[in-house]
Amino acid sequence: MKPNLLIIFFLLNFYISKSQSIINTVHNMSVSGFGDIKSSNESEICIFCHTTHQSDPKTPMWNRNTKGVSYILYNSSTLTATAGQPDGSSILCLSCHDGTIAPGNIKSRKSEIDFGMSKRSFKSSKSNLTTDLSDDHIISIMYNSSLAFSDGQIKEPSSLNSGVKLENEKIQCTSCHNPHKNTYEKFLVASTKYSELCLNCHNRNYWETSIHNTSQAKWNNKGTSPWKDSKYITVSENACENCHTAHNASSEEYLLLSKTEESNCFSCHNGNVDSKNIQQQINKPYSHNVYGYYLNHKPNENLPVTDKHVECQDCHNPHSSKTNKADAPYLNGANFGTTGIDINGNEVKTAVYEYEICFKCHADSPNKSNNNISRQIDQTNVRLEFNTSNPSYHPIASSGKNPTISGLIYPMNESSIIYCTSCHASNGENSPAGPHGSIYPNIMKYNYSTTDNTPESYNSYELCYKCHDRNTIIYGETNNFQKLVHKKHIVDLKTPCSVCHDPHGISYLQGNSTNNSGLINFDINVVSPSNGNLKYEKTGNYRGSCYLTCHGKTHNPKSYN
Repeated sequence: MKPNLLIIFFLLNFYISKSQSIINTVHNMSVSGFGDIKSSNESEICIFCHTTHQSDPKTPMWNRNTKGVSYILYNSSTLTATAGQPDGSSILCLSCHDGTIAPGNIKSRKSEIDFGMSKRSFKSSKSNLTTDLSDDHIISIMYNSSLAFSDGQIKEPSSLNSGVKLENEKIQCTSCHNPHKNTYEKFLVASTKYSELCLNCHNRNYWETSIHNTSQAKWNNKGTSPWKDSKYITVSENACENCHTAHNASSEEYLLLSKTEESNCFSCHNGNVDSKNIQQQINKPYSHNVYGYYLNHKPNENLPVTDKHVECQDCHNPHSSKTNKADAPYLNGANFGTTGIDINGNEVKTAVYEYEICFKCHADSPNKSNNNISRQIDQTNVRLEFNTSNPSYHPIASSGKNPTISGLIYPMNESSIIYCTSCHASNGENSPAGPHGSIYPNIMKYNYSTTDNTPESYNSYELCYKCHDRNTIIYGETNNFQKLVHKKHIVDLKTPCSVCHDPHGISYLQGNSTNNSGLINFDINVVSPSNGNLKYEKTGNYRGSCYLTCHGKTHNPKSYN
Protein backbone atom coordinates (compact mmCIF):
# COMPACT_ATOMS: atom_id res chain seq x y z
CA MET A 1 0.00 0.00 0.00
CA LYS A 2 1.35 3.44 -0.90
CA PRO A 3 2.48 5.74 1.99
CA ASN A 4 -0.21 8.37 1.33
CA LEU A 5 -2.91 5.70 1.27
CA LEU A 6 -1.56 4.32 4.54
CA ILE A 7 -1.89 7.74 6.15
CA ILE A 8 -5.42 8.15 4.82
CA PHE A 9 -6.33 4.66 5.98
CA PHE A 10 -4.92 5.32 9.46
CA LEU A 11 -6.66 8.69 9.75
CA LEU A 12 -10.02 7.31 8.63
CA ASN A 13 -9.65 4.36 10.96
CA PHE A 14 -8.87 6.70 13.85
CA TYR A 15 -11.84 9.00 13.31
CA ILE A 16 -14.25 6.19 12.51
CA SER A 17 -13.41 4.81 15.97
CA LYS A 18 -14.17 8.23 17.34
CA SER A 19 -17.33 8.54 15.31
CA GLN A 20 -19.30 6.69 17.94
CA SER A 21 -19.30 9.98 19.84
CA ILE A 22 -18.47 12.68 17.30
CA ILE A 23 -20.97 11.85 14.55
CA ASN A 24 -23.94 12.80 16.72
CA THR A 25 -22.42 16.03 18.00
CA VAL A 26 -22.23 19.58 16.69
CA HIS A 27 -18.58 18.98 15.76
CA ASN A 28 -19.93 16.94 12.88
CA MET A 29 -20.41 19.87 10.51
CA SER A 30 -21.02 17.69 7.47
CA VAL A 31 -24.38 17.50 5.74
CA SER A 32 -25.28 14.69 8.18
CA GLY A 33 -24.56 16.84 11.23
CA PHE A 34 -27.00 17.64 14.02
CA GLY A 35 -25.95 21.20 14.83
CA ASP A 36 -27.26 24.50 13.47
CA ILE A 37 -23.96 25.17 11.70
CA LYS A 38 -23.35 22.51 9.04
CA SER A 39 -22.52 22.19 5.38
CA SER A 40 -25.24 21.99 2.78
CA ASN A 41 -23.42 19.36 0.71
CA GLU A 42 -20.13 18.13 2.28
CA SER A 43 -20.28 14.50 3.46
CA GLU A 44 -16.81 14.23 5.03
CA ILE A 45 -16.78 14.67 8.82
CA CYS A 46 -13.13 15.08 9.82
CA ILE A 47 -12.17 17.43 7.00
CA PHE A 48 -13.33 20.59 8.81
CA CYS A 49 -10.45 20.20 11.26
CA HIS A 50 -8.01 17.63 9.84
CA THR A 51 -6.29 16.78 6.59
CA THR A 52 -3.60 14.38 5.45
CA HIS A 53 -1.95 17.14 3.40
CA GLN A 54 -1.20 20.88 3.66
CA SER A 55 -1.76 20.84 7.44
CA ASP A 56 -0.76 23.85 9.55
CA PRO A 57 0.66 23.21 12.05
CA LYS A 58 1.81 19.69 11.22
CA THR A 59 0.25 18.26 14.37
CA PRO A 60 -2.54 17.20 14.54
CA MET A 61 -2.78 17.38 10.73
CA TRP A 62 -4.62 20.65 11.08
CA ASN A 63 -6.68 21.89 8.15
CA ARG A 64 -7.39 25.47 9.18
CA ASN A 65 -5.66 28.83 9.08
CA THR A 66 -4.44 29.84 12.54
CA LYS A 67 -2.39 32.97 11.86
CA GLY A 68 -2.80 36.72 12.12
CA VAL A 69 -5.28 37.14 15.01
CA SER A 70 -4.52 39.11 18.19
CA TYR A 71 -6.71 38.43 21.23
CA ILE A 72 -7.78 40.54 24.21
CA LEU A 73 -6.79 38.48 27.25
CA TYR A 74 -8.47 37.72 30.56
CA ASN A 75 -7.20 39.67 33.54
CA SER A 76 -8.19 40.19 37.17
CA SER A 77 -6.82 41.67 40.39
CA THR A 78 -6.27 38.17 41.79
CA LEU A 79 -4.52 36.67 38.77
CA THR A 80 -1.06 35.38 39.73
CA ALA A 81 -0.15 33.87 36.34
CA THR A 82 1.22 35.71 33.32
CA ALA A 83 -1.23 35.60 30.43
CA GLY A 84 0.01 35.47 26.83
CA GLN A 85 -1.57 35.09 23.43
CA PRO A 86 -3.29 31.71 22.92
CA ASP A 87 -1.08 28.91 21.61
CA GLY A 88 -1.04 25.12 21.33
CA SER A 89 -4.38 23.39 20.89
CA SER A 90 -6.22 26.53 22.03
CA ILE A 91 -5.29 28.46 18.92
CA LEU A 92 -6.60 25.54 16.87
CA CYS A 93 -9.97 25.63 18.64
CA LEU A 94 -10.16 29.39 18.21
CA SER A 95 -9.77 29.09 14.45
CA CYS A 96 -13.50 28.37 14.49
CA HIS A 97 -14.58 29.69 17.86
CA ASP A 98 -13.31 33.27 17.52
CA GLY A 99 -15.78 33.88 14.67
CA THR A 100 -13.17 35.30 12.29
CA ILE A 101 -12.94 32.39 9.83
CA ALA A 102 -15.86 30.57 8.21
CA PRO A 103 -15.91 26.86 9.21
CA GLY A 104 -15.91 25.92 5.52
CA ASN A 105 -12.70 27.83 4.85
CA ILE A 106 -10.12 25.02 5.01
CA LYS A 107 -6.62 24.58 3.58
CA SER A 108 -7.23 21.36 1.66
CA ARG A 109 -9.93 22.85 -0.56
CA LYS A 110 -9.43 25.58 -3.13
CA SER A 111 -12.92 26.92 -2.58
CA GLU A 112 -14.86 27.33 0.63
CA ILE A 113 -17.20 24.49 1.60
CA ASP A 114 -20.77 25.69 1.22
CA PHE A 115 -22.69 26.23 4.46
CA GLY A 116 -25.35 28.54 3.06
CA MET A 117 -25.15 32.25 3.86
CA SER A 118 -27.16 32.03 7.10
CA LYS A 119 -24.94 29.25 8.51
CA ARG A 120 -21.61 30.39 7.13
CA SER A 121 -19.98 31.40 10.45
CA PHE A 122 -20.06 31.14 14.22
CA LYS A 123 -20.72 34.86 14.60
CA SER A 124 -24.32 34.45 15.77
CA SER A 125 -23.63 31.30 17.79
CA LYS A 126 -23.21 30.99 21.57
CA SER A 127 -20.00 29.15 20.70
CA ASN A 128 -18.49 32.34 19.26
CA LEU A 129 -16.00 33.51 21.87
CA THR A 130 -14.84 36.38 19.58
CA THR A 131 -11.30 37.71 19.74
CA ASP A 132 -12.11 39.27 23.12
CA LEU A 133 -11.22 36.55 25.63
CA SER A 134 -11.40 38.84 28.65
CA ASP A 135 -14.75 37.26 29.56
CA ASP A 136 -13.52 33.66 29.17
CA HIS A 137 -11.56 31.30 31.40
CA ILE A 138 -7.88 31.97 30.99
CA ILE A 139 -5.95 29.66 28.64
CA SER A 140 -2.37 29.09 27.48
CA ILE A 141 -0.84 29.80 30.89
CA MET A 142 1.73 27.75 32.76
CA TYR A 143 0.14 25.60 35.44
CA ASN A 144 2.84 24.20 37.67
CA SER A 145 3.78 23.92 41.35
CA SER A 146 5.03 27.50 41.39
CA LEU A 147 1.62 28.78 40.29
CA ALA A 148 -0.14 26.60 42.87
CA PHE A 149 2.15 27.95 45.60
CA SER A 150 1.82 31.63 44.62
CA ASP A 151 -1.95 31.49 44.13
CA GLY A 152 -2.74 29.56 47.31
CA GLN A 153 -6.10 28.32 46.05
CA ILE A 154 -4.97 26.36 43.01
CA LYS A 155 -4.27 22.65 43.46
CA GLU A 156 -0.96 21.01 42.70
CA PRO A 157 -1.01 19.91 39.04
CA SER A 158 -0.03 16.40 40.14
CA SER A 159 -3.51 16.07 41.71
CA LEU A 160 -5.40 16.52 38.41
CA ASN A 161 -7.57 13.51 37.53
CA SER A 162 -7.30 11.53 34.32
CA GLY A 163 -9.91 13.68 32.56
CA VAL A 164 -8.26 17.08 33.00
CA LYS A 165 -4.91 17.22 31.23
CA LEU A 166 -2.27 19.86 30.73
CA GLU A 167 -0.50 20.47 27.45
CA ASN A 168 3.21 21.10 27.94
CA GLU A 169 2.38 22.24 31.51
CA LYS A 170 -0.19 24.70 30.20
CA ILE A 171 -3.93 25.07 30.64
CA GLN A 172 -5.49 24.89 27.18
CA CYS A 173 -9.02 24.51 25.81
CA THR A 174 -8.42 20.76 25.73
CA SER A 175 -7.79 20.70 29.48
CA CYS A 176 -11.54 21.07 29.97
CA HIS A 177 -12.89 20.03 26.55
CA ASN A 178 -12.39 16.90 24.48
CA PRO A 179 -13.46 17.92 20.95
CA HIS A 180 -14.07 14.28 19.93
CA LYS A 181 -16.17 13.20 22.89
CA ASN A 182 -19.31 14.79 24.28
CA THR A 183 -20.07 12.61 27.29
CA TYR A 184 -20.74 15.54 29.65
CA GLU A 185 -22.19 18.09 27.18
CA LYS A 186 -20.21 20.95 25.68
CA PHE A 187 -17.45 18.37 25.11
CA LEU A 188 -16.37 18.67 28.76
CA VAL A 189 -13.98 16.11 30.21
CA ALA A 190 -15.85 15.93 33.53
CA SER A 191 -19.29 16.74 34.90
CA THR A 192 -20.13 20.24 36.12
CA LYS A 193 -22.56 18.81 38.69
CA TYR A 194 -21.33 19.78 42.16
CA SER A 195 -18.54 21.59 40.24
CA GLU A 196 -16.59 18.39 39.75
CA LEU A 197 -14.77 19.90 36.76
CA CYS A 198 -13.87 23.18 38.48
CA LEU A 199 -12.65 21.48 41.65
CA ASN A 200 -10.03 19.55 39.71
CA CYS A 201 -7.92 22.71 39.72
CA HIS A 202 -9.56 25.18 42.10
CA ASN A 203 -9.20 24.75 45.85
CA ARG A 204 -11.30 27.44 47.53
CA ASN A 205 -10.72 27.63 51.28
CA TYR A 206 -13.58 26.17 53.35
CA TRP A 207 -15.64 25.34 50.24
CA GLU A 208 -16.45 21.79 51.34
CA THR A 209 -18.48 22.95 54.35
CA SER A 210 -19.91 26.11 52.79
CA ILE A 211 -23.65 26.59 52.29
CA HIS A 212 -23.23 27.09 48.54
CA ASN A 213 -21.70 23.62 48.36
CA THR A 214 -24.20 21.86 50.62
CA SER A 215 -27.55 23.64 50.20
CA GLN A 216 -30.40 21.61 48.75
CA ALA A 217 -32.51 24.74 48.15
CA LYS A 218 -34.45 24.88 44.88
CA TRP A 219 -35.98 27.67 42.82
CA ASN A 220 -39.67 28.19 43.68
CA ASN A 221 -40.56 28.92 40.03
CA LYS A 222 -41.27 32.59 40.77
CA GLY A 223 -39.55 35.44 38.98
CA THR A 224 -36.51 34.57 36.85
CA SER A 225 -34.75 31.24 37.15
CA PRO A 226 -31.21 31.63 38.51
CA TRP A 227 -30.19 28.56 36.50
CA LYS A 228 -31.82 29.12 33.11
CA ASP A 229 -28.85 27.57 31.27
CA SER A 230 -28.45 24.64 33.67
CA LYS A 231 -30.15 21.26 33.95
CA TYR A 232 -29.41 21.11 37.69
CA ILE A 233 -32.06 22.17 40.22
CA THR A 234 -30.34 22.79 43.57
CA VAL A 235 -27.75 25.22 44.85
CA SER A 236 -25.30 22.42 45.64
CA GLU A 237 -25.68 20.83 42.22
CA ASN A 238 -24.94 24.11 40.44
CA ALA A 239 -22.17 25.00 42.91
CA CYS A 240 -19.65 27.33 41.19
CA GLU A 241 -22.08 27.94 38.36
CA ASN A 242 -24.53 29.65 40.73
CA CYS A 243 -22.31 32.70 40.21
CA HIS A 244 -19.67 31.94 37.57
CA THR A 245 -19.45 30.86 33.95
CA ALA A 246 -16.36 29.81 32.00
CA HIS A 247 -17.28 31.60 28.76
CA ASN A 248 -18.93 34.85 27.70
CA ALA A 249 -19.29 36.05 31.28
CA SER A 250 -21.28 39.25 31.79
CA SER A 251 -18.67 40.51 34.23
CA GLU A 252 -15.20 39.90 32.80
CA GLU A 253 -13.31 40.00 36.08
CA TYR A 254 -13.97 36.81 38.09
CA LEU A 255 -16.22 35.50 35.26
CA LEU A 256 -19.48 36.36 37.01
CA LEU A 257 -22.87 35.66 35.51
CA SER A 258 -24.13 39.21 36.15
CA LYS A 259 -22.27 42.43 35.46
CA THR A 260 -23.22 44.07 38.76
CA GLU A 261 -21.84 42.20 41.76
CA GLU A 262 -25.02 42.22 43.84
CA SER A 263 -27.12 40.77 41.01
CA ASN A 264 -25.16 37.53 41.28
CA CYS A 265 -26.33 37.29 44.89
CA PHE A 266 -29.90 38.52 44.38
CA SER A 267 -30.62 35.90 41.73
CA CYS A 268 -31.07 33.52 44.69
CA HIS A 269 -31.27 35.82 47.73
CA ASN A 270 -34.51 37.43 46.59
CA GLY A 271 -36.79 34.98 48.38
CA ASN A 272 -37.11 32.66 45.40
CA VAL A 273 -34.32 30.22 46.29
CA ASP A 274 -33.25 31.28 49.76
CA SER A 275 -36.46 32.04 51.64
CA LYS A 276 -34.80 35.11 53.20
CA ASN A 277 -35.31 38.04 50.86
CA ILE A 278 -32.13 40.10 51.24
CA GLN A 279 -32.86 42.16 48.13
CA GLN A 280 -36.04 43.45 49.75
CA GLN A 281 -34.04 44.65 52.76
CA ILE A 282 -31.47 46.46 50.61
CA ASN A 283 -34.33 48.36 48.95
CA LYS A 284 -35.38 49.93 52.25
CA PRO A 285 -34.75 53.68 52.86
CA TYR A 286 -31.60 53.11 54.94
CA SER A 287 -29.29 50.34 53.80
CA HIS A 288 -25.82 49.23 52.91
CA ASN A 289 -26.36 50.50 49.37
CA VAL A 290 -24.67 47.84 47.25
CA TYR A 291 -26.32 49.37 44.17
CA GLY A 292 -24.24 52.51 44.53
CA TYR A 293 -20.87 50.96 43.68
CA TYR A 294 -19.51 48.99 40.74
CA LEU A 295 -16.25 47.03 40.62
CA ASN A 296 -14.83 48.92 43.61
CA HIS A 297 -14.50 45.87 45.84
CA LYS A 298 -11.52 43.56 45.32
CA PRO A 299 -11.08 40.23 47.11
CA ASN A 300 -7.47 41.11 47.90
CA GLU A 301 -7.98 44.80 48.66
CA ASN A 302 -5.82 46.46 51.29
CA LEU A 303 -7.35 47.16 54.68
CA PRO A 304 -8.65 49.36 56.09
CA VAL A 305 -10.78 50.22 53.05
CA THR A 306 -9.62 53.44 51.40
CA ASP A 307 -11.90 53.37 48.33
CA LYS A 308 -15.34 53.88 49.87
CA HIS A 309 -17.78 51.18 48.79
CA VAL A 310 -19.98 48.38 50.02
CA GLU A 311 -20.73 45.06 48.32
CA CYS A 312 -22.17 41.81 49.60
CA GLN A 313 -18.65 40.34 49.45
CA ASP A 314 -17.35 42.88 51.97
CA CYS A 315 -19.24 41.06 54.71
CA HIS A 316 -19.82 37.63 53.15
CA ASN A 317 -17.41 35.20 51.54
CA PRO A 318 -19.57 33.18 49.11
CA HIS A 319 -17.03 30.34 49.09
CA SER A 320 -17.12 29.80 52.85
CA SER A 321 -20.44 31.10 54.26
CA LYS A 322 -22.25 28.68 56.57
CA THR A 323 -25.52 28.56 58.52
CA ASN A 324 -24.23 27.99 62.05
CA LYS A 325 -25.02 30.53 64.77
CA ALA A 326 -22.54 31.84 67.32
CA ASP A 327 -22.56 33.89 70.53
CA ALA A 328 -21.25 37.45 70.67
CA PRO A 329 -18.65 38.56 69.90
CA TYR A 330 -17.85 35.58 67.65
CA LEU A 331 -19.08 35.96 64.10
CA ASN A 332 -21.86 33.81 62.73
CA GLY A 333 -21.36 31.32 59.93
CA ALA A 334 -22.85 33.66 57.31
CA ASN A 335 -19.79 35.89 57.71
CA PHE A 336 -17.19 33.14 58.04
CA GLY A 337 -14.06 33.43 55.90
CA THR A 338 -14.15 37.22 55.63
CA THR A 339 -11.25 39.58 56.26
CA GLY A 340 -11.29 42.14 59.07
CA ILE A 341 -9.55 44.68 61.31
CA ASP A 342 -9.00 43.78 64.97
CA ILE A 343 -9.58 46.04 67.98
CA ASN A 344 -5.95 47.23 67.78
CA GLY A 345 -6.21 48.21 64.12
CA ASN A 346 -4.37 45.20 62.67
CA GLU A 347 -5.55 43.42 59.54
CA VAL A 348 -6.77 39.86 60.02
CA LYS A 349 -7.05 37.51 57.03
CA THR A 350 -9.93 35.58 58.57
CA ALA A 351 -12.10 37.54 60.98
CA VAL A 352 -12.99 35.86 64.29
CA TYR A 353 -15.31 38.50 65.76
CA GLU A 354 -18.19 40.21 64.01
CA TYR A 355 -16.98 43.72 64.85
CA GLU A 356 -13.74 43.04 62.95
CA ILE A 357 -15.73 43.03 59.70
CA CYS A 358 -17.41 46.33 60.60
CA PHE A 359 -14.05 47.89 61.43
CA LYS A 360 -12.87 47.41 57.83
CA CYS A 361 -14.96 50.41 56.79
CA HIS A 362 -16.19 52.10 59.96
CA ALA A 363 -12.91 52.52 61.82
CA ASP A 364 -9.67 53.77 60.29
CA SER A 365 -10.97 54.27 56.75
CA PRO A 366 -10.58 57.87 55.53
CA ASN A 367 -13.90 57.97 53.66
CA LYS A 368 -16.32 56.70 56.30
CA SER A 369 -19.56 58.49 57.15
CA ASN A 370 -19.66 61.21 59.79
CA ASN A 371 -21.82 61.20 62.90
CA ASN A 372 -25.34 62.51 62.43
CA ILE A 373 -25.24 63.95 65.97
CA SER A 374 -22.85 66.77 66.87
CA ARG A 375 -21.05 65.49 69.95
CA GLN A 376 -19.07 67.35 72.56
CA ILE A 377 -16.35 64.78 71.94
CA ASP A 378 -16.38 64.01 68.24
CA GLN A 379 -15.21 60.58 67.12
CA THR A 380 -16.02 58.72 63.89
CA ASN A 381 -13.64 55.79 64.41
CA VAL A 382 -15.85 53.12 65.98
CA ARG A 383 -12.81 50.97 66.77
CA LEU A 384 -11.65 53.69 69.15
CA GLU A 385 -15.16 54.09 70.56
CA PHE A 386 -15.32 50.40 71.52
CA ASN A 387 -11.77 50.13 72.86
CA THR A 388 -11.78 48.27 76.17
CA SER A 389 -9.52 50.90 77.76
CA ASN A 390 -12.24 53.52 77.35
CA PRO A 391 -14.03 55.07 80.35
CA SER A 392 -17.30 53.63 78.95
CA TYR A 393 -18.49 51.73 75.92
CA HIS A 394 -21.27 49.43 74.84
CA PRO A 395 -19.99 45.85 75.28
CA ILE A 396 -19.03 44.93 71.71
CA ALA A 397 -15.42 43.77 72.12
CA SER A 398 -15.65 42.98 75.83
CA SER A 399 -18.00 43.15 78.80
CA GLY A 400 -18.78 46.68 79.93
CA LYS A 401 -17.18 48.54 82.84
CA ASN A 402 -20.29 49.37 84.86
CA PRO A 403 -20.89 46.59 87.44
CA THR A 404 -24.27 47.98 88.54
CA ILE A 405 -26.41 48.57 85.45
CA SER A 406 -30.07 48.99 86.38
CA GLY A 407 -32.90 47.35 84.53
CA LEU A 408 -31.13 44.99 82.16
CA ILE A 409 -33.68 42.58 80.70
CA TYR A 410 -32.93 38.89 81.21
CA PRO A 411 -30.82 37.16 79.95
CA MET A 412 -28.73 40.34 79.69
CA ASN A 413 -26.47 41.15 82.62
CA GLU A 414 -23.38 43.23 83.36
CA SER A 415 -21.12 40.54 81.85
CA SER A 416 -22.99 40.30 78.57
CA ILE A 417 -21.43 41.05 75.19
CA ILE A 418 -23.51 42.14 72.20
CA TYR A 419 -23.00 42.44 68.45
CA CYS A 420 -22.90 45.56 66.32
CA THR A 421 -25.89 43.91 64.63
CA SER A 422 -27.77 43.80 67.94
CA CYS A 423 -28.57 47.44 67.15
CA HIS A 424 -27.75 47.84 63.45
CA ALA A 425 -29.84 45.33 61.51
CA SER A 426 -32.89 44.98 59.29
CA ASN A 427 -36.06 46.05 61.07
CA GLY A 428 -39.00 43.68 61.46
CA GLU A 429 -39.22 40.64 63.68
CA ASN A 430 -39.09 38.18 60.77
CA SER A 431 -36.43 40.01 58.78
CA PRO A 432 -33.16 38.21 58.00
CA ALA A 433 -30.29 38.97 60.36
CA GLY A 434 -27.67 41.54 59.51
CA PRO A 435 -27.45 45.25 58.65
CA HIS A 436 -28.92 44.98 55.16
CA GLY A 437 -31.61 47.64 55.30
CA SER A 438 -34.08 49.32 57.63
CA ILE A 439 -36.85 51.89 57.72
CA TYR A 440 -34.92 53.58 60.55
CA PRO A 441 -31.86 55.85 60.10
CA ASN A 442 -28.41 54.31 60.48
CA ILE A 443 -29.90 50.88 59.69
CA MET A 444 -31.30 50.55 63.20
CA LYS A 445 -33.14 47.35 64.07
CA TYR A 446 -35.69 49.31 66.11
CA ASN A 447 -36.71 52.94 66.36
CA TYR A 448 -34.24 55.24 68.13
CA SER A 449 -35.50 58.83 68.20
CA THR A 450 -32.82 61.51 68.40
CA THR A 451 -34.99 64.58 67.78
CA ASP A 452 -35.36 66.92 70.75
CA ASN A 453 -38.86 67.36 72.22
CA THR A 454 -39.88 63.79 71.31
CA PRO A 455 -42.75 62.53 73.50
CA GLU A 456 -41.60 59.47 75.44
CA SER A 457 -43.10 56.12 74.45
CA TYR A 458 -41.95 52.55 74.09
CA ASN A 459 -41.80 53.03 70.33
CA SER A 460 -39.73 56.23 70.52
CA TYR A 461 -36.82 54.44 72.20
CA GLU A 462 -37.60 50.81 71.37
CA LEU A 463 -33.94 50.20 70.49
CA CYS A 464 -32.91 51.04 74.07
CA TYR A 465 -35.91 49.37 75.68
CA LYS A 466 -35.11 46.01 74.08
CA CYS A 467 -32.26 45.64 76.59
CA HIS A 468 -33.04 48.27 79.27
CA ASP A 469 -36.38 47.79 81.01
CA ARG A 470 -38.52 50.87 80.39
CA ASN A 471 -40.21 50.95 83.81
CA THR A 472 -36.89 50.62 85.62
CA ILE A 473 -35.21 53.29 83.49
CA ILE A 474 -38.00 55.81 84.05
CA TYR A 475 -39.32 55.01 87.51
CA GLY A 476 -36.35 53.49 89.26
CA GLU A 477 -35.87 50.41 91.40
CA THR A 478 -34.74 51.06 94.96
CA ASN A 479 -33.66 54.69 94.71
CA ASN A 480 -34.86 57.91 93.18
CA PHE A 481 -31.92 58.47 90.78
CA GLN A 482 -33.84 57.15 87.77
CA LYS A 483 -36.83 59.39 88.58
CA LEU A 484 -34.64 62.42 89.14
CA VAL A 485 -32.69 61.97 85.93
CA HIS A 486 -34.45 59.80 83.37
CA LYS A 487 -38.10 60.46 84.11
CA LYS A 488 -37.56 64.18 84.40
CA HIS A 489 -35.58 64.45 81.21
CA ILE A 490 -37.09 61.76 78.97
CA VAL A 491 -40.74 62.03 80.05
CA ASP A 492 -41.19 65.52 81.45
CA LEU A 493 -38.75 67.48 79.28
CA LYS A 494 -39.00 65.19 76.22
CA THR A 495 -35.24 64.90 75.95
CA PRO A 496 -34.00 61.94 73.86
CA CYS A 497 -31.55 59.43 75.31
CA SER A 498 -29.03 60.54 72.67
CA VAL A 499 -28.74 64.07 74.10
CA CYS A 500 -26.69 62.76 77.04
CA HIS A 501 -25.55 59.32 75.92
CA ASP A 502 -23.25 58.36 73.06
CA PRO A 503 -24.26 54.74 72.36
CA HIS A 504 -20.91 53.52 71.02
CA GLY A 505 -18.50 54.81 73.63
CA ILE A 506 -15.96 57.50 74.46
CA SER A 507 -12.34 56.93 73.52
CA TYR A 508 -9.79 56.97 76.36
CA LEU A 509 -7.75 59.27 74.09
CA GLN A 510 -10.42 61.95 74.52
CA GLY A 511 -12.42 61.24 77.67
CA ASN A 512 -12.07 60.00 81.24
CA SER A 513 -14.04 58.00 83.81
CA THR A 514 -15.00 61.09 85.84
CA ASN A 515 -16.67 63.01 83.01
CA ASN A 516 -17.58 60.25 80.56
CA SER A 517 -18.75 57.24 82.52
CA GLY A 518 -22.16 55.88 81.60
CA LEU A 519 -21.60 56.83 77.93
CA ILE A 520 -21.96 60.55 78.73
CA ASN A 521 -21.10 62.65 75.67
CA PHE A 522 -23.49 65.54 75.12
CA ASP A 523 -25.30 66.51 71.93
CA ILE A 524 -24.12 70.11 71.56
CA ASN A 525 -27.09 71.01 69.35
CA VAL A 526 -29.23 70.68 72.46
CA VAL A 527 -26.78 71.23 75.34
CA SER A 528 -24.50 74.29 75.68
CA PRO A 529 -21.93 75.52 78.24
CA SER A 530 -22.80 77.29 81.47
CA ASN A 531 -20.26 79.92 82.51
CA GLY A 532 -17.78 78.25 80.20
CA ASN A 533 -18.41 74.78 81.63
CA LEU A 534 -19.90 71.86 79.75
CA LYS A 535 -19.35 68.65 81.65
CA TYR A 536 -20.73 65.89 83.78
CA GLU A 537 -18.90 64.82 86.92
CA LYS A 538 -19.44 61.40 88.43
CA THR A 539 -19.30 61.54 92.22
CA GLY A 540 -20.31 57.93 92.97
CA ASN A 541 -22.73 55.19 91.96
CA TYR A 542 -25.97 56.91 90.96
CA ARG A 543 -24.40 60.24 91.88
CA GLY A 544 -23.22 63.05 89.65
CA SER A 545 -23.33 66.74 88.75
CA CYS A 546 -24.00 68.53 85.46
CA TYR A 547 -22.45 71.88 84.46
CA LEU A 548 -24.38 73.04 81.38
CA THR A 549 -27.37 74.85 79.91
CA CYS A 550 -30.21 72.76 78.50
CA HIS A 551 -33.72 73.83 77.40
CA GLY A 552 -33.06 77.28 78.83
CA LYS A 553 -32.13 75.88 82.28
CA THR A 554 -28.71 76.62 83.69
CA HIS A 555 -27.02 73.89 85.75
CA ASN A 556 -23.95 75.17 87.50
CA PRO A 557 -24.02 72.53 88.80
CA LYS A 558 -27.15 70.44 89.03
CA SER A 559 -26.42 67.51 91.34
CA TYR A 560 -28.19 64.15 91.44
CA ASN A 561 -27.82 61.95 94.54
